[in-house]
Order: sequence, then structure tokens, then C-alpha cells
Amino acid sequence: MGVRKLVLTVFGSIALLTPFTDEAGAAEIGVGGRRMEVASPERRHPLDVTVWYPAAPGGEKVVLGEGPFFAGTSARLDAPVAEGRFPLVLLSHGAGLAGRADAISWIAAPLAQRGFIVAAPTHPGNSGPNRSAAETIKVWLRPADIARTLDAMERSDLAKQHLAPNQVGVLGLSMGGSTALALAGARFDPRLLATYCDTNARNASLCGWIRQSGVDLHAMDMQAAGRNHLDRRIRFAMAIDPAPVNVFDKASLSGIGIPVELVNLGRTNEIPVSAQASDVAKAIPNARYAVIETASHFSMFGVCKPGAAEAAASDGVEEPICSDGSGTSRQIIHAQLIDMVEAAFRALGKSPALRQR
Repeated sequence: MGVRKLVLTVFGSIALLTPFTDEAGAAEIGVGGRRMEVASPERRHPLDVTVWYPAAPGGEKVVLGEGPFFAGTSARLDAPVAEGRFPLVLLSHGAGLAGRADAISWIAAPLAQRGFIVAAPTHPGNSGPNRSAAETIKVWLRPADIARTLDAMERSDLAKQHLAPNQVGVLGLSMGGSTALALAGARFDPRLLATYCDTNARNASLCGWIRQSGVDLHAMDMQAAGRNHLDRRIRFAMAIDPAPVNVFDKASLSGIGIPVELVNLGRTNEIPVSAQASDVAKAIPNARYAVIETASHFSMFGVCKPGAAEAAASDGVEEPICSDGSGTSRQIIHAQLIDMVEAAFRALGKSPALRQR
């Protein structure tokens, strides 16, 4: 059975967050948040992990993900966990302005309110004052960050009382999308990574930054890049505008044995070549592929504050971080993405035909 392609158009009003209802009743729940430090042999320092979860009343009200340009989302720090068992979504962020876990709270918090536990590590070196071109291009370190986060979640008190057994999925945005695919069984090709910036054809923005930073990909040790990152505990995967998607060993894609959903944002001729996932979807058995034509790659950022576009331009940010393609509001696009993720993860998580390899 080949890949199924859906072309989606966003219209109408913003979908309301639907409170999760467990088997015991219909009580409304909120969003809880907590922070964890997770040991990582692959990194020099522990990982900073943010966890969102369905919460009972209590905890300290906080706003997660707010920055100079983007609005945040509300949560209650260390609130009690709501009664019930919930699927676990491991969330991998992109690089750059959204290169930290709480920057994607816009999607994590609603998923928690809808009955998922969401855990996201901040991938070191991908954003902020410690942002590094050399660390960002080491895409093979990211899957290990997710695996270490899953290790910690399985040892946590959440696992004993609140994680649904065998319902673990991974969701990735932008560079996090390629992380999700690697955890599903795709392998990075060291040769493609080493030659990635020989021209600007694959990713002009990323490669310009890499060259400006004095990083020589040919001189970088890529030996570990091609190793197998498959994590058999992960039962389904979803990637939104995965990038760079053009650094995978194509032969490895056909061996992926779990359900995978891929989403591109924007009209076909406007999707960056580094994130164009249609061919990848065709290579993965029974993958689902969708396109939201009214969105853009920047729709994965938080909602822009008033005047953010002008402030970003004055700060030297050249990319149109507040642009969403056709003029559809980011809130509407976010609402549809959240609906898509919830529907996909619930359907994929119940699939009887999971082929683990």
C-alpha cells in the first residue's frame, strides 16, 4: 500500500481545546509542568527536560515559551497529575529561535490538556547564547537526547502511576523531525552530511551560518553519524517539516516498521528543499503524508507578539518569522496542527500492525 497524501486547507474558527476525559469520569483538567535534569553520556552536561502533563488543580502558575518575539503558554508548575494513564509523546524541537524545549509549548501544552504526557529535552547548542553551528550539525546526537529522556521518564514516578503501557510516540518539528525519523529507524548518511554544504542547494541558510562559523564539515568526525538510532520502545512517529530530510541513507527508509506520519507546511513549490518530505514518505512503508498549504515553515514558531516582525528585523533576524504563507492566522494553523497530532497519535498508537525490526 503506497503513501497517502492529504492536502489540507485551514479555514473557519479556532478549535477549542477539548478537556481530556478518562474512563472514570468527565472532569476537566489543566496543564501541569515540571523540569528534569537527565544524565547524558553523549553530552558534556545533563539535559534540561521539560514535561507537560494532564494536571489536577494546584501548582504555581507559570508561562512557558515566552520570548522577545513569541507569546508563551500557561501551565502550573509541579501541579498534581490528573488521575489516569496517558500516552507519552517525546517531543524534539528545531534549531535557531525555537531551539529549546519550552519554545514549543504552544503544541505541548494543548496535547497535555487533551490527555498526553509530553517530554522534551533541550538539545544543547541549538539555540540561545551557547548556540553553535558545530553542535547543531551533529544531528546524530539528537536521537540519543530523546532516548535518554525516555529512560528518565520510565524511571520517574509518572511511569508507575500515569504512563499508559506501550504507548510511546515521538513528534519532531523541523530538525526535530529528522530526529523522529532517526528514532523510527532512518539512518543518517555520513557522506551526505560531510558534503551537505559544498553548495547552497540543500540549505542556504544553515550552510551560510556553518561557513560563517568556520566549521569544515569535511574535517568533522562523522563516524558516529551512520549508526542505528532505532528505539524499539517508540511505537509511532510524526515529523512536521523534517529538516534536513535530505541527509538520510535512502535504503534505511524502507526498513522502518512503525507507523509514520509526515507533514509539510506550505505550497509544494514553497517548501524548502531541506524539508520536502514527499519522497521520504513514499520510501517508508505505509507512511501517511499531508500538506497544509496555508502554512509556512515559520508556522512552527509560537504566536508572534504585536510588533514582533519589526523588532526581529531591527535585531538582524532576516527570516520572516511571523509569516504564515497565505495570511491565515498562526493561531488557526496551530489549532489544526494540534488536532492533526492528536488524531494521528491516537490512531497510530492503536495500530495492530506494528512491525518492530
